[in-house]
Formats: sequence, C-alpha cells, structure tokens
Amino acid sequence: MKLLKYSSITTLILVTVACQQVNTQSTLANQAENNFHNSSENINFLAFGDGGYSVDYPKKKHIENPLNKTQFIAKEKQDWLEDYRPITEFDHAPIHVYPESGIATEASGAIPVGQAMADLCRQRDCEFGIQLGDNIYPDGADADDGKDDQKRMDDLILGPLLPLFEQTPELVVYSALGNHDWKTSRKGIALQTEWMTKQKNFHMDKQGYYRYTKGEPGNEVEFFVLDTNMLLAGQTFYEVPLNPDGSEGKLDIALKAGTAELEVHEKHEGPQNNEDKIQLQWLKEGLANSTAKWKIVYGHHILWSIGGTKYSEGHVLRKLIMPTLCQYADAYIAGHEHDLELLTDDCSLYPESKSAEPLPLIISGAASKMRGKHTPFANYQEKTYPQYELLWSKSFTWGFSHINIDNVNDQLNVEFFTTPRDGHGKLTPEYRHTFSRRVAKNIE
Repeated sequence: MKLLKYSSITTLILVTVACQQVNTQSTLANQAENNFHNSSENINFLAFGDGGYSVDYPKKKHIENPLNKTQFIAKEKQDWLEDYRPITEFDHAPIHVYPESGIATEASGAIPVGQAMADLCRQRDCEFGIQLGDNIYPDGADADDGKDDQKRMDDLILGPLLPLFEQTPELVVYSALGNHDWKTSRKGIALQTEWMTKQKNFHMDKQGYYRYTKGEPGNEVEFFVLDTNMLLAGQTFYEVPLNPDGSEGKLDIALKAGTAELEVHEKHEGPQNNEDKIQLQWLKEGLANSTAKWKIVYGHHILWSIGGTKYSEGHVLRKLIMPTLCQYADAYIAGHEHDLELLTDDCSLYPESKSAEPLPLIISGAASKMRGKHTPFANYQEKTYPQYELLWSKSFTWGFSHINIDNVNDQLNVEFFTTPRDGHGKLTPEYRHTFSRRVAKNIE
C-alpha cells in the first residue's frame, strides 16, 4: 500500500526493477533446474508400467458380452459401489466406442503417454527407461485370438514409444514382466523376451529377472529386476474382500461366508524346479554383495497401494521381499496399480534394516490404463499400519515418473507427470519429492 504514495515515475522504476529481479530469478531457477538434471554425476531415467493396452486388442469379455457406452458406464458404477467406494468419488476412464458395432470399452493412454515422455526428454536428460510389466494386454503373447504376435508386440510395446525413441534414439528400456504377460503360456513369455533381443531399444533377460548397472564407478546404481508374478505364483493365499467401511476383511470370517477367493494361478505360471526360491535367494545375495553406491529394485506388483484391490498380494509380497529390501535397497518401484503413487515403509518391522531412513516405494502404473483410489481403504491403511505412509497420489489419470539420482547431494528425486484425457499427449508436471539416500545406521 505504501507504493501508492510514491510518484508515478518512482513506481515505474520500482516495477521495472522488480520485473528484472523476477526475470533474473526465473533464469537462475531454470539454469539450476537444468544443472540439477544434466550434471554428469547424476543418473536420470523414466519409470512407467502397464503400458501395453490398446483398444485394438480388447478383452474377450468386452466382445462376448458387449455393452454400449451407457451400459459400460453403468457397469463401472455398479462395480464401484460393490467395492464399497464412495459414490461421490465415482469416475471412469475415457470411453472408446468401436464405430462399426457401437461396443464400448476403456480408451487407451499408451500413445499420449509416449508423446508426453518424448516431450519431457526434450527438456530433461533421459538416459534409459524402466518398464514395469503388463507390456502386452490382455493375455500376453501367444494369446488365442488369431492375431500375429510379432505385430502384437510391435503395436503394444514398440508403437507407443516411437516418439520417445525418435527423440532419444539410443535410449534403452529395461523391461519387467507382469501378470498379463504371463496370462497365456510360457511360450508367450519366451516370445516376448525373444522379441526384445531383436530390438535395439529394449532389454529383458530370458529368465525374466536380472540385474544391470548404470553410472560411473563410485556413483553407480545397480538395478535388480524381479519377476514378481513368479514369486506370487509360488504362494498360496486368498483374496479377501474389504468390509463396507473399507477395512480389511478377516480371512476366517470370509472363508465361513464363502467370500474369500483362493488365488489360483494357471499351471504354466507355477514355479518350476524351485525357480521362485532361487530368485529370492538371487535377490538377497545380489543386494548383499553389490558394491554399487545405489541399489534399486523393481518389479510389477506393489508392496503397498491405495487402490483397494491389490492388498492381499501386497501382504504376500511384503513377507517375501521386504526384509531384504529394508536391509539393502534404496527404493522399490512397481506398476500393477493403474495410478501414480509415492509411499514409504519405515522398515520398523525389520530389525535388519540398514538405515533409519524409510524405504521409498514408487508406483507408476498409469502408462495406458487408469484406476480410482479407494479412499476408505486408504484411510484405514494409514491408521492401521504405522510403518506405512502415503506421500502423494493421483488416480484416474494417465502418466509416468522421472527419477533423478543426485550423486552430489546423495538424493533420490522423484517426479510424476500426467497427460490429459483428451489424448493429445500434453505434458503436465504433477509432483516432486526428494529422498535422502538410505545410509547405514550409526550403531553406538
């Protein structure tokens, strides 16, 4: 208000100086941002999952039990309410209607997400990418739908990422397997891994789990890629529905009521020759013996999430790998939930944990499909499990994450980006969070 007492000339000078200061600050901020991402000591990569869905490869149920757009939305609302989700939060993915038949299905965000990632990589370093499984919807390669598998993989895995590879031709995507990749057969898995060996921009080891290192010695990160579907297929567990208030149901009550569903994997998914146990031992020994500065583990399935449908799997997978992750890893990255989430587990249940810092848990499973948050379940989870914390989430969106390892400040920087439902591929920044590197506890 004091500026009103000054002369108009003085006011003009002040405004001009202020504008110069703002412009200078903006320039310095942009320079700092570029330096932050482009330093040779930093490691920058994309993380995206569940990107293998296209309306050209629909689920059989949408063809065999066709619904028009109105019926499709009504069914989505029915499913929403059956899961005890608040009707005030109801939403659904954009709808695609096949013009010849009028059949409705969920639209795909794969192509706009690919365009948005390419846009980001024009602005930021993107040295490589990690693909978090469900690369081929709905039934993996070797699906019994009469379609050519080579074209299927070209369409679903390669096609959406062509803008990214045109922008960064040398970028390699290191892929994991998801439950949809496993749907049909082991032959389907072999077809996908074989296809990737012929692509200069993709990599996946034949056995489905593997490790690789990025960065210079002393500042490197070693990645451990899991086949979490194989790990879960080796376990016996039930899917227990949530209670009406969003709390987890009790197994004994659900068994008596007949509402618990035994998780039954197809015969081909079952571990052969103890390969699930071998993988777990491989992970523990690999992390324990790794000399890399940073150790990051990723796979398809989540450890925690707010979607409300994956929590039984989360319980099982935490039991299998969380002690090892807490002891040795710097982060775990997953897809499976078709949303974007950033969470932590403080590892307080595992005395072997190497650090007083919590374990970052990054979920980036919105590269072609979207799903809603189960708010009552998310609230229940927050109250019931003190070791767990939800830092940020965004549901009913298409998007991905960009991760920066800052070796100057020993920080892990996670950024999330989305793209609008109109399918034009516009890049929208959403959230950024910085984690300190998990270092060994001081033992007195």
